[in-house]
Amino acid sequence: MHSQGTACAGSSKHSTATQIGPRSCARHTCRVACKASEPRTPIGNTRRDMLMPVLGMMSSALTMALFQQQPAQAASADLSTYEPMAALSGKDYGKPRTVYPDYIKTPSGLQYKDLREGTGVSPQPGDTCVISWEGYTIGYYGRPFEKASGPKGSSFAEPQEPYRFKLASGQVIPAVEEAVAGMKLGGIRRIVVPTELGWNEGGAWRKLGPPPSTFSGQRALDFVLSDRNGMIDKTLLITVELKNVQPGQARG
Repeated sequence: MHSQGTACAGSSKHSTATQIGPRSCARHTCRVACKASEPRTPIGNTRRDMLMPVLGMMSSALTMALFQQQPAQAASADLSTYEPMAALSGKDYGKPRTVYPDYIKTPSGLQYKDLREGTGVSPQPGDTCVISWEGYTIGYYGRPFEKASGPKGSSFAEPQEPYRFKLASGQVIPAVEEAVAGMKLGGIRRIVVPTELGWNEGGAWRKLGPPPSTFSGQRALDFVLSDRNGMIDKTLLITVELKNVQPGQARG
């Protein structure tokens, strides 16, 4: 009995080994056949696959370089949006110029808003314009330097005399010239005057009108225009009323 059991056990092992052998060979043969049947990758594709990561890195580096240049370009472009202050000249920062959404901005940089539309004639070059006006140093505490009238005992208590000038003759600052040229008789226009369109220095109102009519107003305006430290915003706010238009000689 023992010899048969041993024999049976041995023959069983032998049969198992015999069955495993052909299966392993079959799997190996299948793998070889499948591998042989797979298409080979062309050499060109392999080189392209190798170059693609390199090209990607170069593209990323170029993008980063351009991105790093953008802030510098933007800063130089933003210089025109800062108030011109001598102390900050050449800097890439400063006090931003205020753009008022309810005002109309012209190509010169003047901002204006009509408080009352005129119904009369529009002045032409050479016409004599008669105006009343008010002015404030809006860039520096909003101090008045001219008022049409004021309370009793104030610096502007005396009634203001109308101011006359000939249009397009260089008698007034560019801001007032431009504002009045686009008005109609009876209109009232409020303008935001940047430094370039106003008086460029203290006492300049003696040469270019309209001049402040009081000593107090002259001092308030000169204090801003004569700033020696270069840290004062010289933007002005002026309101003009066109009271009369006298035709020039060209119009008869």
